[in-house]
Parts: sequence; structure tokens; C-alpha cells
Amino acid sequence: MLTVRFWGVRGSIPSPGPNTVVYGGNTSCLEIRAGERLLIIDLGSGAHPFGEWLIENEIKKYGRLKTDIFLTHTHWDHVMGFPMFTPVYKEGTELCITGSASIENCDLRSIIENQLASQYWPVQADHLAAVIKYNQIKETTLDMGGDLFVTSKYLNHPSLCLGYRIAFKGKSIVTVYDHEPFSSGEENEKIRQFIKGADIVIHDAQYTPEEYANHKGWGHCSYDHAIKAAEGIGIKRLVLFHHEPLRKDNELEQIEKSYANRIDPNIIMAREGLTLSA
Repeated sequence: MLTVRFWGVRGSIPSPGPNTVVYGGNTSCLEIRAGERLLIIDLGSGAHPFGEWLIENEIKKYGRLKTDIFLTHTHWDHVMGFPMFTPVYKEGTELCITGSASIENCDLRSIIENQLASQYWPVQADHLAAVIKYNQIKETTLDMGGDLFVTSKYLNHPSLCLGYRIAFKGKSIVTVYDHEPFSSGEENEKIRQFIKGADIVIHDAQYTPEEYANHKGWGHCSYDHAIKAAEGIGIKRLVLFHHEPLRKDNELEQIEKSYANRIDPNIIMAREGLTLSA
């Protein structure tokens, strides 16, 4: 079975408070289960509650944690949870962090571990108990073993950013965020081919069409573009993701209802705690 659980769904900055309790205020963090394998996509602020859950439900039970973490990119809202991802302070934790540095010729490891520099954090990287490896990639397909494959694709964002297609025993989950339409129709078609036929597509949808007109070049989509990109190519479910931090629960609910009658594909809003099966 291939599943995804959402631990963080916001973009740009965490937005806790009474207006975000339904959909959640943490930035991006996804838990992917492929059979018995665990993959994590992004370490936004949602990585903190997820890490606490892993301590209670897996590390205490099995005494160890071994997993792969895939980073879409290294903008702060996607990595800020790393210093508070509690498993890194526990013996028996083994992590492989895979992704692209946000700028050419930069080092992925340095970007992540610099968050633990003494001017920012009390515990430095060389004091972590976990064994951490880094795998800096571009566009590629990784054979993870056991009929699990992860394919990466460059998206349209102000920094280098990867979408991921996780394929497991005939099922697939695809992430397409942080992303906005390319100016080239050819490049937009490549994205459609990347998500074609997926069981679940988790797509950037930070803006309304009116908001997007004032934010072109910021690297995020409108709801309408996300839906248009997914139509007519055999996608079973489209999950609108990377919510605008100021978007209130009632506003997200209204937007979700406005698209509720679409059946090509089935469209829902991402919310913390939501679990979906491919």
C-alpha cells in the first residue's frame, strides 16, 4: 500500500492561531508509506510534531529509525523543522537526506547544517546523535529497492526546486510545489507528463487567480492553474497544497466547496492529519 499523511500544509511561514486550526498552520512535511518503508518529504515546521509522533510510536517501539528524507528545495519554510526534528537527537536514527541545493554550486549538507550554527541554535551539527548522509541530486530516477522508485523533476521556482514522483507497485504519488506555470508551453507539457496517470497529485495552489496576477515570478500557482494542469490526464485525486499563510479556515473551506463538483480529477484541500491511500 502507498499512503501519504500531511503534517504541514502551509507555505512561506507557519501560521498558528484560531483561524488555522482546521486545515493547520505548519509548513510542509509529508509522511509517505510504501509498504513498510517510510519516506519523508520536506522538513518544514510540521517536522516537529511528526518527529514527536515518531519518537512515541516507532523509536520507543523498535529502538531505531531508518528513513529517507527528500527535500523539494532549501527555502526556509521547507527546512526550518530540521533543528527540532527530535529523532536527530536519538541514538539509532539513520537518515539519508536527498535533494537539490537551492542555488547552483552550493552544498546541500552545508545549507541544512548551517541552521545549527551557534549563532542560531544551541546544539551544533557534530553533536547530533543521528547518523546522517546527504545525497545531492538533479533530475533523476532512484531505485530504492522493493519496487519503490523516486523520480525527480525540476519545477518553476525562483530557486532550484524538485517535484517528486513516488511509484510503488503500480501506485504513484506526485508532488508539484513550489511551482508556477512556465512561460513555455513545452515546459508546462513536461509537467503534465510528469504527473500523468498519478493516483494522487499534491500541487501548489497558494493563490487565487486575482492574487497570482500580482505575484507572478514568486514561484507559486493559482487554484485554477493547478486544476487545469491536472485535467484530462488520468489523475485520480488532486490535493491543493502550500496554502497562503493568511488564508483562514473558512476561506479554504469555501474554495474547496467551489471545486467540489469536479470529478476529473477529484479535488480536495490538504489539511494536517489527513491520510490518503493511492
